[in-house]
Amino acid sequence: MRVRNDLLHVVEKNEEKIDAVEAFESIHGVKRVERPQDYINYIIDLREYDVPYHVRFAIDNDVRSGQWYNVNVSGSDVLLQRREDLLQRAEVHVCAFDIETTKLPLKFPDAEYDNVMMISYMIDGQGYLIINRECVGEDIDDLEYTPKPEFEGYFRVKNVQTELDLLKAWFSHMQEVKPGIYVTYNGDFFDWPFLEKRAAHHGIKMNEEIGFQCDNNQGECRAKFSCHLDCFAWVKRDSYLPQGSQGLKAVTKAKLGYDPLEVNPEDMVRFAMEQPQTMASYSVSDAVATYYLYMTYVHPFIFSLATIIPMSPDEVLRKGSGTLCEMLLMVQAFKASVICPNKHQADLEKFYNNRLLESETYIGGHVECLETGVFRSDLPTKFQLEPLAYEQLIGNLDRDLHYVIAVEGKLDIDSVTNYDEVKDAIEQKLVALRDHPIREERPLIYHLDVAAMYPNIILTNRLQPPSIVTDVDCTACDFNRPGKNCLRKLEWVWRGETYMAKKNDYYHIKRQIESELIQSGGIASSKPFLDLSKPEHLLKLKDRLKKYCQKAHKRVVDKPITEVREAGICMRENSFYVDTVRSFRDRRYEYKGLNKTWKGKLAEAKASGNSMKIQEAQDMVVLYDSLQLAHKCILNSFYGYVMRKGARWYSMEMAGVVTYTGAKIIQNARLLVEKIGRPLELDTDGIWCVLPGSFPENFTFKTKAGKKLTISYPCVMLNADVARNNTNDQYQTLKDPVNKTYTTHSECSIEFEVDGPYKAMILPASKEEGILIKKRYAVFNEDGTLAELKGFEIKRRGELKLIKVFQAEVFDKFLHGSTLEECYSAVASVANRWLDLLDNQGIDIADSELLDFISESSTMSKSLVDYGEQKSCAVTTAKRLAEFLGDSMVKDKGLHCQYIVAREPQGTPVSERAVPVAIFETDPEIAKHYLRKWFRFSSDANIRSIVDWSYYKQRLSSAIQKIITIPAAMQKISNPVPRVLHPDWLHKKVREKDDRFRQRKLRDIFSPLAKEEGLHNLNRTGDMEDLLISNKDLRKNPSHGLDIDKENNPNGASVGSGLNISKKQQNCMTGLNVPCTSQIQNAASYETVDKGTDYQGWLD
Repeated sequence: MRVRNDLLHVVEKNEEKIDAVEAFESIHGVKRVERPQDYINYIIDLREYDVPYHVRFAIDNDVRSGQWYNVNVSGSDVLLQRREDLLQRAEVHVCAFDIETTKLPLKFPDAEYDNVMMISYMIDGQGYLIINRECVGEDIDDLEYTPKPEFEGYFRVKNVQTELDLLKAWFSHMQEVKPGIYVTYNGDFFDWPFLEKRAAHHGIKMNEEIGFQCDNNQGECRAKFSCHLDCFAWVKRDSYLPQGSQGLKAVTKAKLGYDPLEVNPEDMVRFAMEQPQTMASYSVSDAVATYYLYMTYVHPFIFSLATIIPMSPDEVLRKGSGTLCEMLLMVQAFKASVICPNKHQADLEKFYNNRLLESETYIGGHVECLETGVFRSDLPTKFQLEPLAYEQLIGNLDRDLHYVIAVEGKLDIDSVTNYDEVKDAIEQKLVALRDHPIREERPLIYHLDVAAMYPNIILTNRLQPPSIVTDVDCTACDFNRPGKNCLRKLEWVWRGETYMAKKNDYYHIKRQIESELIQSGGIASSKPFLDLSKPEHLLKLKDRLKKYCQKAHKRVVDKPITEVREAGICMRENSFYVDTVRSFRDRRYEYKGLNKTWKGKLAEAKASGNSMKIQEAQDMVVLYDSLQLAHKCILNSFYGYVMRKGARWYSMEMAGVVTYTGAKIIQNARLLVEKIGRPLELDTDGIWCVLPGSFPENFTFKTKAGKKLTISYPCVMLNADVARNNTNDQYQTLKDPVNKTYTTHSECSIEFEVDGPYKAMILPASKEEGILIKKRYAVFNEDGTLAELKGFEIKRRGELKLIKVFQAEVFDKFLHGSTLEECYSAVASVANRWLDLLDNQGIDIADSELLDFISESSTMSKSLVDYGEQKSCAVTTAKRLAEFLGDSMVKDKGLHCQYIVAREPQGTPVSERAVPVAIFETDPEIAKHYLRKWFRFSSDANIRSIVDWSYYKQRLSSAIQKIITIPAAMQKISNPVPRVLHPDWLHKKVREKDDRFRQRKLRDIFSPLAKEEGLHNLNRTGDMEDLLISNKDLRKNPSHGLDIDKENNPNGASVGSGLNISKKQQNCMTGLNVPCTSQIQNAASYETVDKGTDYQGWLD
């Protein structure tokens, strides 16, 4: 360690001197004499010096946790030999525990003066409960808590007299059992530190008793010989649960499938004395939930990852997904004999257009909401399809089917026995849709998403940070030859913000501040600027620059700049990064396949009624689903990792290329979906859409060998286009390491997959004109279960419960009714019921229930003093809590503020009208005193007379507008909740939608020509006057003004006038004996109806 620190100083000095030395040598034309004893002056870099010792050992010796080894000890040497034949995971003793403590009202438990009331724990499925009779009203007998048959909980209870006896009993049992793994839920933050402090209070060192010690700097509790796995860390990183659903109760419901016992924290101390059996059941319920959550999800996941990541299980659980990616890359780099780069350090002085950059990044993925309202598979939806798009699908049908058979199915086209039959079935459906483009029918609701999009973009284009090269790199490369195919260029979008000051202004400010004395670190004395540390240099300099910009230019930074840039990708760079991503992706695909297999076995087991097989299949489904989700999290992090601060493999260009390529794939797919259906929402990696119910879906190819290949046509048509536009024909693989020869092949692993069809999709609206809310929707499966719920208040912590309960009730109602009107009517009934509750001021419910509905909560991350002059509901609540509960309440951070909004004093901001809910739980006389003081009225302290009902009605009305009334108006349904008025802009929007005489846009009538067609027919363009023909003249002479060249334009599209007319429509116009539908008369895209000759047609 000391040598490393000394060498770091040497490297820093040598880096500073190297530029001066090179400049001196270039001016004088001489080189300094190199002497062996001056070797220290030539050290200009250190690598891998900051790798922790245990990680270095694990990488170098290929040692991993969770695997079997033969251990041979010879003198001071220890030899580990891995047992490849032993695959089954070792069974270790697991102890999951949870503690219940006393607490002061509205305060978080404090180990300085609060006590441990109970400690419940499970060891290998057997439960134990230790009771502190100082805090519990009576002895507790052995009890059972088994929420589900598969989650048994039999508890042996031990009643002790004091907290000291409780701690000694638990420590003694742990010394006896010696668990290899301790499991908690948020134990790093609460359980372990609390136990450690209470043990110290009684003169016991927890570290000496069971080996665990809390690290306050890292916020972790660790031991040298045993693991502590905190399930909360897994939930935050790998569970894919929203932040508002990460408490133990919510996780238990979501992952284990049952509702756990709940007790209000403010009632726990009282219940321990008055209802001890209730508190005992509650305590053991937490231990049961923690144990089975760990054994079902966390244990298999952590030890699967630990077998490939060179870290201890504690670190595998707690480290970020970016760090896990880096560990995997370091392993592959070692195997490939690649020295790892140092952690990235940002350039402190970077300029763009002669100005200092304040920040720079890249444009990320494209997300957009396109529709709002209710879309159900059993309610007809209107479609305006583009016949030319369907004509193109028909023309590409052979291409698309050949692609899916050869590339995705890996079959020989000649081996397929029913190709013509499948093709004809698809073509018939496409022809029917082409011939009747304006239709109303039941839709198919699909989510077309790219499987593992970012990882597959990386793999397809051989993207990795070392592969990003410049012209300078290529000039120095041995493979730089004319006609080289090892350089692939891809676009990305750079985004930067610059300071307003020019570069010369910046340097002038810098020279000025370098000659000044600067006050540093709050110290009264000052010191020269150059004596400050580099971070302080930058901070002081930028602070001075901001003041100058504000004074001279009236703003600090200029408007953001975006610029399309091109990145060079070397196809011959060592592929260790790409190989790591590929192996991890394939591992996830393996888990997904096993999950699908076990789902099939589960269905078979349920059909047979074998309970043992059902349980086994359910366990395996949960296991593999957890593993594939966890691998998804880390797999997607390979993209985000390259832009992480301090990443060893850092590349903004690579991250930009990945997101820009992905955005183009989704936007190109959207262009097709817009023509053949209706896109609803664009995700980063997919499209939610509705397609006509008669659109081709699933088909099965049969082969001569009896093998079957089932395809989804919506995916097939997109994948063929993706392959055409995104295939990398320059992908190179090292063939001969000695002679450095490479083989070139085409690569494209980017493919769409289809999810659905779904029963319904609900997209809310925004209250602002012209804005649609992104990433907020509800999706239902065909069986009526909720498939996905994203972005709503129901999933947020601390949100108004009135809104959350309203949303929880309203979503199911969207499946009611046989028409859109009936659907909105069913939904409106829920809204009206909650509006009635507010209109009659909650007269039908108890005060406690009313408070529960209208109260909001917030936890203060700092002490009240640290908030200073900030104003918020939480700050006002904290101040008022301090008034009647004492200033000690607000000295520390973590105060839980639960409040309602009062109507008095009128005219003041909402933040000044917050009332702590606790005031209504105190003595009535005390409550009356403070309520009169705060609101300056002398009436009784009745909660209903205090509440600002208009505020809550406005909050509820806002939610109703977003979910019900505005979407209804956009779908031409009259306001289903008349009490909630439409915003003013919506009336105009509705009138425009209903206006039959609204002027049409030119782009709805004309479509652009392909460039080559326009150039080909440049000399054949007619006069302007020739285009102004009436509908009557067009019927008499359909070729007048239209130059239809069947030889040069076999599809029949007009190339003379710019009107796109299909061959079928030409035949109809010329009176040929070809079947023709009435759609040509209805589709205004192809005819302009003359008001003077056909008034009714003009109206239609």
